[in-house]
This record gives sequence, structure tokens and C-alpha cells, in this order.
Amino acid sequence: MELDTSIIERTNLNFQVEKIRNDFPILNSFVHGKKLVYLDNSATTQKPISVIERMNQYYTGENSNIHRGVHKLSQVATEAYENARSIVKNFINASSNDEILFTRGTTESINLVANSFGKKFIKHGDEIIISHMEHHSNIVPWQMLCEERGAKLKVIPISDQGELLIDEFQKIISSKTKLISIVHVSNTLGTINLIKKITEIAHRSGIPVLVDGAQAVTHIPVDVQNLDCDFYAFSGHKIYGPTGIGVLYGKKSLLQKLPPFQGGGDMIRSVTFEKTTYNDLPNKFEAGTPNIAGAIGLGEALSYVSNLSVEAIAFYEQELLNYATKVLSEIQELKIIGNALEKTSIISFVVKDIHPHDIGTILDNEGIAVRTGHHCTQPLMKRFNVPATTRASFAFYNTKQEIDLLAEAIKKVIKVFS
Repeated sequence: MELDTSIIERTNLNFQVEKIRNDFPILNSFVHGKKLVYLDNSATTQKPISVIERMNQYYTGENSNIHRGVHKLSQVATEAYENARSIVKNFINASSNDEILFTRGTTESINLVANSFGKKFIKHGDEIIISHMEHHSNIVPWQMLCEERGAKLKVIPISDQGELLIDEFQKIISSKTKLISIVHVSNTLGTINLIKKITEIAHRSGIPVLVDGAQAVTHIPVDVQNLDCDFYAFSGHKIYGPTGIGVLYGKKSLLQKLPPFQGGGDMIRSVTFEKTTYNDLPNKFEAGTPNIAGAIGLGEALSYVSNLSVEAIAFYEQELLNYATKVLSEIQELKIIGNALEKTSIISFVVKDIHPHDIGTILDNEGIAVRTGHHCTQPLMKRFNVPATTRASFAFYNTKQEIDLLAEAIKKVIKVFS
């Protein structure tokens, strides 16, 4: 992960965690009588007060439908919604607002491509490549498409450290490969994949690449033009925004070739009983009334993150990851699953033969929220021969003191089961 160190040096001096924590009201709450330690950020992040207030402002003073009304409220709502699209475009450095499609989340974004791209370009005998570390939402849509079209799904293997085997990846590319869909950051292992290298390899053979960026946008700077990916998907609630809103970035030249995903209002130019013609981008892919408040809330969340500096966030979270890795590794009974050289602040682990659900329950009694289970990555669990793990995922509002509390609570778990 390459970061602009000059920006980090400037901004990290002002990265005052305790002050930042005051922006998140929920962090002052108590669980079982103990101050909440929220370490389940890969599942969803907490929301700053600015996002909550912006959505409240929309519903109390701007609520109206968009793109259709000539009255003032509709114009205000339309302007706020399209301004959010501009914020997203700038945040990931897309070249045009037409390349930013609002969806319900990463899952719908991937399903949009599977249905639209699949309908247009995937035929019997074609192949689609994913990796062994994918979330179910980047496996199942492709399986459904392959079953429908008679295509084949191929999988890039990973190492014991949780890194993609690039040499093996190159071997499974063939003239039949029509799309590569790959996660940017593993939600279970924290591995950062070399997306730019993958797109370079794929584009040599003219193969488009979709990137599942659900976990990446929260932790590291994302520049879709630099990555040169063809599609990039992420969810609002993973990056301090509301649930039910997400983004699909797509290169304009490619989106223009694809048929609509859903039919309905706003995605049409004209309708007769004989024929319908479709709207221009991005409206062609946004049928019906969208999640207007969600888009506005997402725009506010991205503005909040940008004001903190994505580079400074990445730097601080790397410090948290390094500290947590050191502290947890000192617990002899604990084993970390996934030790990639390039990682974000996600740690999955197992503790002796203690079931992760038991660990999670005891940690909850200590006020510590972690995730337990297969994390919607069952093939990955099988790869590491574990039924489930406990996952601690850190955000920029977490502290080293909270990591110490996690370590002490895990030691209590071990004592209970010894």
C-alpha cells in the first residue's frame, strides 16, 4: 500500500482520536454496564453526527422526489442527490458523474453487473474468474450466471498466508475468460490484493475487471483511474454512511454498451406499448425512486472522511493493526488466520478449541463487540480448515487501549475454558 507520506506527516499531527470519537454518539454507550468497545467495523461502521444530522435535515426540510418535479422542494432534493454523486465521483477519482451509479449496496452492484454484463457478453462455454477469498456476494451471483448461461467459474488459489497466487492466476486465464471479479480487501483476512497488477494482466487479454471494494474504501485511498478497473463496487454503511445505499462505478464506454438492470420510472426516455427507449447514463441504471436520503447521507460521510484525510486514516489504522497483531500474538493459545504482507486493520483468529461463538458471547459481556462465524466466506473457512473464526476489525475511532481490553478479555475466555 503506497501512501503519500507528506500528507500523512501533515495530517497525522492533527489526527486526534479522542476528539474524533466525540463525533460518534454511539461510542459513549454502555453494554452490560461496560463502556462499548466496538470492533465489528467490517460488518458495519458507526455513523458520525454530521451524517445523522444531514439525513435528518433532508427529511425535515428537503423531502421530495427527484428528477420529476418543477416545484422548489423537488429541485432542492435533486440538487442534493446529484451533489452526492459528484462527491462520490471525486472520492474515487472517476472521470465523470455518468460513471457513478447508486445501488442498494455492494451486493446489488455486483448483481447488476452479473445480470447486465452477463446478459450482453456471457455465453455457453465462457469462463469467469474469482478468487478463493471472496465474500459470498462475489461468488453466488457468478454461480447463478454460469448456471443460466452454461458458463464456468474458475477460482484463483491463495497461499497459507492469505495472499493470491498470481502465477496460478495467470495460468487459469484463457481465451474463454470473459470477466474477472476480485475483492480489493478480504473482509475475513484483511489482505490487500494487488488490483493494479491484476488489471494490467487481465487487460493484456482484453478482459474487464470488477473490483469488490466494500472493505477497501473504508481503509485505503481508492483511485479507479489509477487502478484502471472496469467496475468498482462498495456500500455506504461500510464507510460511515447509512445502510441501503451503495455505488457501482463503471467505465462510461462499457456502461453505454450494457442493457438496463431493472425497468421502471426514470430509466426511460419514452414509453409506448410497442417500444421503450432508455435514458442516458447514469439514469439508465437507476429505475424507480432511489434511496435519496441514503445517497445524501453517503455524500456527507465521504466528505467527513475526506476532511480527516484518507491517507491519515490508513496510516493510523496501520498502527492499530500492528499493535493488535503484536498484542494478540503474545497470547500463546491464539492463532491469527491470514498473515499477508499487505493487510488492513482486520484480524481473524481462533483460540485453542474454544468455539468462536463462545468467545464472542464472553467478549460481549465485557462490552466488546466482535464478529464470530464464517463471515460469509465459507470456502475460505474450508481453505484454512476452520469452521469459523473470531474477527476484530478496527476503525480510525478505535484506540490501543481498546485493543488492550480485547486482549485481557480473551485471556478471561481462556481461563473460563481451561
